[in-house]
Amino acid sequence: MKHFLSLLLFFISITVISQSFTRQDSLRGSITPERAWWDLNHYNLDVEVDLDNKTIRGNNTISYTVLSESNSMQIDLQPPMKIEKIIQDGKELSYNSEGNAHFIQLQNQHKGAKNKLTVYFSGKPPAARNAPWDGGFTWSRDSNGKHFIATSNQGIGASIWWPNKDHYYDEPENGVDFAITIPNGLMAVANGRLVHEETKDDKTTWTWKVVNPINNYAVNINIGDYIHFGEKYEGENGTLDMDYYVLKENEAKAKIQFKQSPKLMEAFEHWFGPYPFYEDSFKLVEVPYLGMEHQSSVTYGNQYKNGYLGNDLSGTGWGLKFDFIIIHEAGHEWFANNITHIDVADMWIHEGFTAYSENLYLDYHYGKKASSEYVVGTRRTIQNDRPLIGTYNVNHEGSSDMYYKGANILHTLRQLIEDDEKWREILRGLNKDFYHQTISSKQLEEYIGKKKGVDLTEFWNQYLRTTKIPKVEYKISKNKITFRYVDIVEKFDMPVIAIINGKEEWIFPTAEWKTKEFANEIISANIKKDFYVESELISK
Repeated sequence: MKHFLSLLLFFISITVISQSFTRQDSLRGSITPERAWWDLNHYNLDVEVDLDNKTIRGNNTISYTVLSESNSMQIDLQPPMKIEKIIQDGKELSYNSEGNAHFIQLQNQHKGAKNKLTVYFSGKPPAARNAPWDGGFTWSRDSNGKHFIATSNQGIGASIWWPNKDHYYDEPENGVDFAITIPNGLMAVANGRLVHEETKDDKTTWTWKVVNPINNYAVNINIGDYIHFGEKYEGENGTLDMDYYVLKENEAKAKIQFKQSPKLMEAFEHWFGPYPFYEDSFKLVEVPYLGMEHQSSVTYGNQYKNGYLGNDLSGTGWGLKFDFIIIHEAGHEWFANNITHIDVADMWIHEGFTAYSENLYLDYHYGKKASSEYVVGTRRTIQNDRPLIGTYNVNHEGSSDMYYKGANILHTLRQLIEDDEKWREILRGLNKDFYHQTISSKQLEEYIGKKKGVDLTEFWNQYLRTTKIPKVEYKISKNKITFRYVDIVEKFDMPVIAIINGKEEWIFPTAEWKTKEFANEIISANIKKDFYVESELISK
């Protein structure tokens, strides 16, 4: 339990970030002029991994369309990784480096042209100290002493180990071709589908292909003594290949635990719409860390236990009805991979909706009571230390409350929609109308408000941009209840359901005292727990 509590505290803890941002923060977090003039089309990434020396070398061919003429392109690669050379049209290009950003000097970049260049690189990438929260390679071994290796780099950036356009706003619309060369005897698993396997002497190259747009941090390498099994799922868009790569020693356990995969697909297609990457398949891949949402290559390390490493984050018991990593990380296929934030300041889109997907999984398979109790139970992890929205253009996330505060915001919003089919229509509409797009929180907020037919500006500002939780203060006098909001932004007036003598009644608090009268004397009154508000009985 002590180990679990330390992990939980890490999971919900906040790194105190100085508000004094650097030039490097701006180069990483903004759409610089050296990024804006070209549109990313495709990556062809070729990497050889030296397992014993923990080094890599390779090249990345970047295909792009020229949007406006320029002679300077920004490509990102973080030290100690090094660029060896850059080639375009058979000629080596010069470049200037400023920390993690490298500015390539180009010629003949005419508007509308489709060009490509190849960046050769090498080095010893950082080892992740506590994956997946910090970035790098996890160099490990299985119980038989064989190499067991994986990458994870959300937050720190994909450029921690390979050169790319390391900003969320621009994804390669034609996907990635990814070749991984390793010593014989192990398997390399990446995103998309395995299209080729070639052995030459003592090395094997595993080539994978992604045809859909993909965010940089989702591109991953997994190496191990894997065994593969799979199944077909008849989903909304036809037959989906569901593949599983696990250590040979864990095959029996995986075949039991991964039976949750079709159940998650059934629940999430119901709520969110078709799985967004049928062409690239769905995979669960065992790794030597907890797991992450790599697109079409969801990584898994939850020890084949239900809950979060065998524990229930909600404290209600419902969290032990599913494997946290399978359900949560697969939920990211809709929110993070299909719909991706433009700026990491809006990361709550990824984590809030995906934490909420746990609730919807329970709703689908166990009912509304289970889902309600679970999401309300997760409030115990919320710290309200800083807003969910971070600072724009400097690679700055909001509070890690984005997980379960985000989930409770959405659960509250569901109550306001009232009609569950309308709420489902909104969630499916998001994934359809923003299919394979990068968006801002503002776009999402306005979309939901428009679909609901109500201006939700104060709702979003209250919950996303402040740390204040609305409080309903109320007084009871015989058959009257008098109530108001405190701790709110100006004009916040969200209605809530009060339980009056055991019966649900809508009330409409504002900053001013209001009174509602009932036919009978009020014996008991409280605010329904499904609304993320605090309440206080002032007097009786």
